[in-house]
Amino acid sequence: MDYTINRLITGEDFDAVDARTRAALAAHGFGILTEIDVKATMKKKLDAEMAPYRILGACNPKMALEAIGMEPRVGAMLPCNVILREVAGGVEVSAVDPVASMQAIDNSSLHSVAGKVRDMLAKAVAEI
Repeated sequence: MDYTINRLITGEDFDAVDARTRAALAAHGFGILTEIDVKATMKKKLDAEMAPYRILGACNPKMALEAIGMEPRVGAMLPCNVILREVAGGVEVSAVDPVASMQAIDNSSLHSVAGKVRDMLAKAVAEI
């Protein structure tokens, strides 16, 4: 099973894809709770150079509240991370597949919620 939902965007720079990603996520009810500029962090901490790489911690509050109500410790697996990384040929956007990430939790109701979130993330990624 794949653990991410992926799309390669060509012909646009990293920041333009970032803006489109945020807009698509917002259109599907996701807010960005966290943001990590991995490139800047690696430069600062290790003086290492790397291509642009950003992690956005996306959360749909309604779905998160539902999941936490079913499984209080599921917060350890939230938010849904979406990465943007510069690759040969463009910028790849990859969103975590919540169904894959929730496999470790034995709760069929939670798996149903994860399926709904996966569908929402897949639509957002497709619209970028």
